[in-house]
Amino acid sequence: SDPILSQEKTHHRHCSFVAFSLALSPLLVITAVVVSVSLKSGLETVGEEVVRLSALPKRLQCTCTAMDTEKDVIGYVVPLFRANHDVVRGLVDSQDEGPAEEGIQYVAMRNLFTREACEALEVKVEKKSYSRHVRESAERVEFSKTMEEWSEFRKKMNPDSLTHPPEFIVKPRGQTVWEGKTVKLHCTVAGWPKPRITWYKNNVLVDAKTHPEKYTTESNYNMHSLEIKNCDFFDTAQYHASALNVKGEVSSMATIVVKNGYSSEHGVTFNTTIIDKFEVAFGHEGETMSLGATVIVYPTVKKYQPDVVWYRDSVPLKTSKWVHTHWSGKRATLTLVHLNKEDEGMYTLRVNTKSGFDSYSAYVFVRDAEADVEGVPVAPLDVRCLDANKDYVVVTWKQPAVEGSSSILGYFIDRCEVGSYHWAQCNDVPVKYARYPVTGLEEGKSYQFRVRALNKAGVSRPSRVSETVVAMDPSDRAPGPLAPWTGMIRFTEEDSTAGVVPGEPSDVVVTEATKSYVVLAWKPPMQRGNEGVLYYIEKCISGTNTWQRVNTGMPVKSPRFALFDLAEGNSYSFRVRCCNSAGISEASQPTGAMTVGDMMDLPSAPGVPVATRNTSTSVVLHWAGSKEVKHLAGYYIDCSVVGTSEWMPCNNKPVKQTRFVCHGLNAGANYVFRVKAVNAAGYSQCSAESEAVVVLAAVARPGKPSSVRLVEALKDHMVITWDAPAHDGGADIRGYFIDYRTVKGSVTGKWHELNQKAVTTNTYKAENLKENVFYQFQVRAMNMAGVSKGSVPGAPLECKEWTLTVPGVPVGVHAQEVRDTSLVVLWESPVFDGRTPVTGFYLDLKDASVAGDQGWKAVHEKATKKKFMKVTGLESGTSYVFRVRAQNLAGVGKPSANLGPILAQTRPGTKEIIVDVDDDGIISMIFECSEMNEGSKFVWAKNYETMTDTSRLTIVSEKGKTRAIFNSPSLEDLGTYSCAVTNTEGISSSYTLTEEGLKRLLDLSHEHKFPVIPFKNEMSMELLEKGCVRFWCQVEKCTSACDVEYAFNDAIITQGKKYTMKFDKSSGLIEMYMDSLEVTDEGTFTFKLVDGKAKGTTSLVLIGDEFRALQKKSEFEHAEWVRKQGPHFVEYLGFTVTPECNVLLKCKIGNTKAQTEIIWSKDSIEITEDDEQASQIKMTDGALTFNIAKLSKKDAGIYEVFLRDERGQDKSVFNLTDVPIVILVMYFLLIANSSTEIQVRSTEKGLILYSNIIHYNEDLRVGWLYKDSKMAASERVKSGVTGEQLWLQINEPTEKDKGKYTMDIFDGKDGVKRVFELSGKGRYRARVVGGLPDVVAIQEGKSLNLTGNVWGEPAPEVSWTKNDRQLVSDERYKLKFEAGKFASIIITAVTRADSGKYALVVKNKYGTEAGEFTVSVYNPEEEEIELTDEVEQEIHDSISLISGASTQEQIR
Repeated sequence: SDPILSQEKTHHRHCSFVAFSLALSPLLVITAVVVSVSLKSGLETVGEEVVRLSALPKRLQCTCTAMDTEKDVIGYVVPLFRANHDVVRGLVDSQDEGPAEEGIQYVAMRNLFTREACEALEVKVEKKSYSRHVRESAERVEFSKTMEEWSEFRKKMNPDSLTHPPEFIVKPRGQTVWEGKTVKLHCTVAGWPKPRITWYKNNVLVDAKTHPEKYTTESNYNMHSLEIKNCDFFDTAQYHASALNVKGEVSSMATIVVKNGYSSEHGVTFNTTIIDKFEVAFGHEGETMSLGATVIVYPTVKKYQPDVVWYRDSVPLKTSKWVHTHWSGKRATLTLVHLNKEDEGMYTLRVNTKSGFDSYSAYVFVRDAEADVEGVPVAPLDVRCLDANKDYVVVTWKQPAVEGSSSILGYFIDRCEVGSYHWAQCNDVPVKYARYPVTGLEEGKSYQFRVRALNKAGVSRPSRVSETVVAMDPSDRAPGPLAPWTGMIRFTEEDSTAGVVPGEPSDVVVTEATKSYVVLAWKPPMQRGNEGVLYYIEKCISGTNTWQRVNTGMPVKSPRFALFDLAEGNSYSFRVRCCNSAGISEASQPTGAMTVGDMMDLPSAPGVPVATRNTSTSVVLHWAGSKEVKHLAGYYIDCSVVGTSEWMPCNNKPVKQTRFVCHGLNAGANYVFRVKAVNAAGYSQCSAESEAVVVLAAVARPGKPSSVRLVEALKDHMVITWDAPAHDGGADIRGYFIDYRTVKGSVTGKWHELNQKAVTTNTYKAENLKENVFYQFQVRAMNMAGVSKGSVPGAPLECKEWTLTVPGVPVGVHAQEVRDTSLVVLWESPVFDGRTPVTGFYLDLKDASVAGDQGWKAVHEKATKKKFMKVTGLESGTSYVFRVRAQNLAGVGKPSANLGPILAQTRPGTKEIIVDVDDDGIISMIFECSEMNEGSKFVWAKNYETMTDTSRLTIVSEKGKTRAIFNSPSLEDLGTYSCAVTNTEGISSSYTLTEEGLKRLLDLSHEHKFPVIPFKNEMSMELLEKGCVRFWCQVEKCTSACDVEYAFNDAIITQGKKYTMKFDKSSGLIEMYMDSLEVTDEGTFTFKLVDGKAKGTTSLVLIGDEFRALQKKSEFEHAEWVRKQGPHFVEYLGFTVTPECNVLLKCKIGNTKAQTEIIWSKDSIEITEDDEQASQIKMTDGALTFNIAKLSKKDAGIYEVFLRDERGQDKSVFNLTDVPIVILVMYFLLIANSSTEIQVRSTEKGLILYSNIIHYNEDLRVGWLYKDSKMAASERVKSGVTGEQLWLQINEPTEKDKGKYTMDIFDGKDGVKRVFELSGKGRYRARVVGGLPDVVAIQEGKSLNLTGNVWGEPAPEVSWTKNDRQLVSDERYKLKFEAGKFASIIITAVTRADSGKYALVVKNKYGTEAGEFTVSVYNPEEEEIELTDEVEQEIHDSISLISGASTQEQIR
């Protein structure tokens, strides 16, 4: 409503002032109120930069007006600026980052106080009220002050004027923490240029890169922090941060106090102990490993459990598919499922209680699994995904420790979409850089990746898969934690600013560049409205002005982008544009020209490693790190045994520290080490090799001596002795220090030293003591590492003179050569001999399980003067205790201190002394020890006494092997030799050299000094084809240096036209060939061998008849070879007799062809194709045959076969003029051998023995023998031939005919015999052999009695018939069969009815026969018999039969 204000608004429409409220710090508050405002466009131009300012926040509008008491608006408040420019200067970022971190407050002030804004300010004075005039005057005064401040600030707008030294805005604050916790120090620093921050601990630089497991430093938004992990007591210190730039340096200090325990809760203090701890472990990829330890927490509180946490490389482990943890309440277990090299590292078990914590750590090594193909590299490791975007992700990994048989050529990257099991290879060409952008991903999908290495031998196994990553724009992901407050103010639009074209991005830089891709990053524009913005990336080849948009079809949301498909070697520039719904911004400032290629160099070689001893299987390694290396992945350590060229990895996961403990080494071996660094670009050169170090335990102070005891006492001195410590600390004991103190009752005095100089023996004489005073003694051992703790004080000893007459106790009792059934006990004479010298010793033993003084047994009956004894007959696995007693003329003294218990058991890996005779005949004893420690030595002794005479033996020791060489072996060297190894657990052995053993060794030595080459086969000779002669022999063994000299009649012969020599040294075969054997070659052939010192000779003598026969045979073989060059007879013409008894002439021919002529002739007459005999000639597979068939006299003659062609001819003749005896022999032999075994058959007349043949010749002689006697022919016994059957017939056989029958067939030599045993048992047909008449005439009323003889095998069945009807034995007919031979029939009081035809029937399974006869009954008184011609003939026959009967019964 005010016209003046209206005119001012119109006149000053281009000038505006905006009020800001800047919460920069408690020291700076800027308030501005607009006097006259003209808001038209809301834009302010400063140079060429257009900055859009936010509208005045609504919450501040009430402060922009001035009100009177009635609350009416009466004007506006003039803005006042009282800025502290030092503070403002401190909030301006350094020039190093330039506009990248320019504060918004700086932009606001610069735009507010520009010259244009001041010139545009015009105030017209018009008539006003008094109150208004006073108010405006006050405002003008305030405004002038503001302009003065603005003028001062304007002077500092020059960059040179803006620089100022560092200043701590927020200083680090001291803290107090508990052990095991993590503490973080923070500070905020301002300065221009941007200061560099360094942290110090007690004025010592804190190197977080060297100790990443302990310290972590960060610098973000000018806020800096130092994180200290797992705090312990040694972390208590003063820490200060130092800020430095070109203007100066400033520092601020803070104190960290680490308490060593938690406060007890409810008055209970928990004590934690970890036992059964896991040791350094070794596993292979793919295996499952468990680590565990038992935790004891005391006291036990019900329902209270400690907090058990597992760490790997100081990082707490969480349960996953690869890691399983278990706490049973007593035992903590960590299980690593399917080991991978990522699992390698330092594992720590930490047990937290209310009162404190306890922890234990051990390293776990994971070895590579066995490769499927030899020589391929091992799998890469630690695959991770970085810069995940909606269509690509950058995959990184670490190179493996072992490249295989050749260097790694590159890597293949595989991807798998989550939910599927299909792995697709992402790159066709292997990449060497350990970072690769995988493109072509589908937005919103999840992926996993793995990597495989490639070398000339093939492709490795794949690595462990990466964590799952989602392909999406980073701006679409869930927001992370907000950045810490840094003093920078970010303005947000509270009012809608839609339709505003965004400003251009700034600070476009190349953050990463390789041959495959380039990653750009930039800052979003300050002016972009309330809506989101998208980005387009453009590229330009250097030297041109053509810009090409890269992502036209896919603008990105996040201020980071990766470009692919750039030509390697070309130079490019890049710029970025923004866009939103209002349009596309101007392009950003382009980057500098950048050549496409790997920007990261290979790391430099680390420093020379220094190896120091640690344990018997490990070595500590230190080295200087690689210099100026970017993105170091870590170091790999290799080791090699001295003398070999094989390098083995010590770690399979790179370590970033420059100190590492290499475990798993062989005790006593000599190793060298080397180190190589690795980053994404690849491996560095290996460092120089370390100095060789023997793997032995580090030298430590020895253990405490034991068993301090008194051996002699007088009025003013005492002699004490003790046992050496069980462990010497890895070095020889150099001496002992003895302390003493007085004891009076229960009061003990202070310890005093007895000796200033160490004593080297186990006894000491303490002098200047007081009589009748009690003393206590303690002993300390010393080696190169220092002095041990004092021994346990013994019982108080009284200084009082002994009155004993027997000797004191033996000292130095110890054992050697402990085996399953034996050991050797050694001792020294007592210090106090008694009244007379010691004359002998007794050794006692007992089972260690027997308590008290019971169970002692003497090992021997008679005292021994030796100071050693071998105890045998022990039980393996049993522990024994030993003691020794000394004897003099007065008696036996007290026993020594007990030795043991000693377990009778052979130590694993124990080796014995072996006696060796080398090639030079030198006799020596060898002993090896694989458990040598630092300072260990071999000590040889003869008869268990140290050898002082070195003229008999020469001792040579090297590493873990010693050799005692006999200089001149003789009977003086007989005895027991022992060798003990110092600084070990009693490793020793012995060998007894006897007279018999010495003689055997001397014989063997002579053989080695003058060796003879042994022959497996002496020289032999054989004829070869062409008449060539081969001389050969074979030696059992020889070396490659063996040489052979060939001689004939003591003259050296060499290889040439006549002689050919061969010597196969691998088989020891020596050969010499001669083309032919001539008359001049009669003599002696010799092979002379020389193999180093060994010699050998073998000879063959060829003279006299033997040589001439050999020469003829050689000539024949040569002629045969010439003959065989053309068609020839492989087998000359001969004959054979076929199974059919055909005589067959045959021969075999060879080296024939179609043109070869084959001619047969008989008696010099050629057999042509038209001849009848031509059909008898056949040829089959090189065999010619002439079938003569059955041999006869017409076949006699001379048969010939001729072979001929252009290559030569051959002839074979067979003389068959007089049938050769050999043919007849073969002929008859075939007939004889064809005879069958003798068989028998029965006939009506008797038996026939017979045998069948395939053919019978009248010249064949056959004879029969009975019981080896020749049989004569008779009417009863006959022999003959029927066809092809030879037989012998025995008529009417009887018992006398039983026995052995032999058929002898003469075959021209020995004959063929067939034997048959006729025993009466067998297959014989039943027969009636006699006793029955043909007709019987008997008077009526008389009795008829007839007996028939029967025979057969088996025994026949007998029956009687009358008129073909079988009779049955009854009162009328009495039938009998006795002895299996006699059958009888009795008819009492015959009648006419008894007349008829009767028969005796015999039957067995081989046949049936009947003996028939006629019975005629007559009565002379009643009628007269009429004789017919037939009856007359029957009576005549009966009379003839009766006349031959021998018995009256038969006559009847």
